[in-house]
Amino acid sequence: MIRPPARPVPAGAVYFSLLGPLTAVRDGRPLPLGPRKQRIVLATLLARPNTPVSVDVLTDAVWPDDPPRTARKNLQVYVSAARTLLGGTGDDDRERVVHGCGGYRLTIGEGELDTLRFRSLARAGRAAGERGDLRAAARLLREALDLWEGPPLNDLRDSTGVAEEAERLEARCLTVYEDWAEIETELGRGAAAVDGLRDLVERHPLRERLRVAWMNSLHQSGRQAEALAVYDDYRQLLARELGLEPSPAMAALYKVMLGRGRTHRPPTGGRESARGTALPAAPRHFTGRREELRELLGLLGAADERVAVVSGPAGSGKSALALRAAHLLGDSFPDGRFHVGVRREDGSARTPAEVLDELARLCGVRVPGSVPGVTGGSGGVPGGDAGGVPAVGVAVAVSQGAEDAWQEWLSLHRALIVLDDVPDEASVRGLLPRSSGPSSVVLTARGQLPGLAPVHRIALAALADAEALELLGKLIGPGRLRTDPAAALRIVRACGALPLAVWVSGMRLAVLRHLPLAEFADRLDDPSAALDELVAGDVSVRRRMASGWQDLAADDRRALGRLAGPAQEGGITLDGAMAALECGERAAIRTVESLIDAGAVTSPTGEVTAHAAFYEVPRLLCLYARERVGAAQ
Repeated sequence: MIRPPARPVPAGAVYFSLLGPLTAVRDGRPLPLGPRKQRIVLATLLARPNTPVSVDVLTDAVWPDDPPRTARKNLQVYVSAARTLLGGTGDDDRERVVHGCGGYRLTIGEGELDTLRFRSLARAGRAAGERGDLRAAARLLREALDLWEGPPLNDLRDSTGVAEEAERLEARCLTVYEDWAEIETELGRGAAAVDGLRDLVERHPLRERLRVAWMNSLHQSGRQAEALAVYDDYRQLLARELGLEPSPAMAALYKVMLGRGRTHRPPTGGRESARGTALPAAPRHFTGRREELRELLGLLGAADERVAVVSGPAGSGKSALALRAAHLLGDSFPDGRFHVGVRREDGSARTPAEVLDELARLCGVRVPGSVPGVTGGSGGVPGGDAGGVPAVGVAVAVSQGAEDAWQEWLSLHRALIVLDDVPDEASVRGLLPRSSGPSSVVLTARGQLPGLAPVHRIALAALADAEALELLGKLIGPGRLRTDPAAALRIVRACGALPLAVWVSGMRLAVLRHLPLAEFADRLDDPSAALDELVAGDVSVRRRMASGWQDLAADDRRALGRLAGPAQEGGITLDGAMAALECGERAAIRTVESLIDAGAVTSPTGEVTAHAAFYEVPRLLCLYARERVGAAQ
């Protein structure tokens, strides 16, 4: 059945639906959309309305494995058919599908495409909810959901490109359904959502917010035993599949339901108390790190651990791991999840006062103003006082009152704070919880931050070969990866299996579709050219290596330069370090351990003696260090 458009469509105009199978109707009659490849092109253009879609994206959607030599000509035929189907737009009957430098762009209005109408209604519903008009919010959100007829584009999901767009649309629909169900419960009408929530939980069994909404709607309907069973089933599923427990917020809701009858309404899963989220978008191509992610999720859900340090070399994926965990833990932190960078865009460290000011603004904390403090050493701001005497090094320190206000907020709220790219302990020490309160903090840093204790530490090494290949395949397509698996393996190993370098390689190869994988692998194997190749747009691996190099103390830079010789590239023993550094055993151990603290060297995971240890040095950092040594000579 084809649902009629939500708004009147002019006679002769076409109305498209993606929230279900791909369909089109004109004047109440369904339209034939042609063969499968033509429908995939149309679906891809409609999934990105009013936005250029590159030829490469369309090609990957239609031929994910091995596009024919005539792919571009075939695409032109499919686009021409779409133009005929769509007709013109505006009084001058301009073409709806035009080709420009960015690709093909389809122009379509809200009343002609269900996804645009869905987005408009969802925004209006959320705005009404923020104003406190819950009845209007429920009505608008329900009107949006009435456009949803099942898994989006379910007839074309065998295309990887279409499947990705469909999953994005389905996630948006699920979020709106959760919003609607929570508002209905707040209005005392939770029974209206019970059946729909049950069906969605069956399709998305690990989505906790759906479970919480289902528990609340069942409880409000007087079906307490069923509500408790929802929690028990979820707890067993998490333990069996992921080795995790439900979030503390959901566990607290379960305890409330155990002790209350129908006349006592339980909390609605955090909707009323949530203060908001300030997180960058979830990493789209997050790959691997399964054990580390499970460890971090389990840690942040525990009652006795509140600070985690995720460390690793530049480009190892620390921020991606922290953000992935933060996005998965939305239901566990009802008072919000917040991300703040601890460095400026040029890589220099922000002051603790600057970081606290941003945290206070995001979290709604009222703190006294920061005060200037005197620091030792020669650092500071240039200039002098009114008398012309050069100023002592001055930095902005956090006042005791501001720090106390922040600590009080942490002790009273359950929030997740991600402090990203921490340069040293002093930058964040006063921002961490002083006691085992309800909030959690995740720090990402290149170094180990050994001066912070007690904290839980997760050190990231290079990706395993299989994980690195999986990431590369997501970017260039699994079909192209299979054309030369040996060359693909050479590429990821030449990148040191560093996620950033593999990502840059994938982005370059996605643009340079003519370039054989073996030829690109040859370029990366050349030590003098590898860093020149690892640039994609404004993302440069060399710049990231340079930032990590600048973080090192002068003595550590000199030591790493000596350890980065051809014989040591990739790893080194203690005897090798002693020879390269031209020093004795104790001095070599102290130097290597200093580089481990700084994140330039990774140590063995198990306990071994110093002479038996093999210390890993990231290949690309070795190449950069050799560049710097060569430039200095």
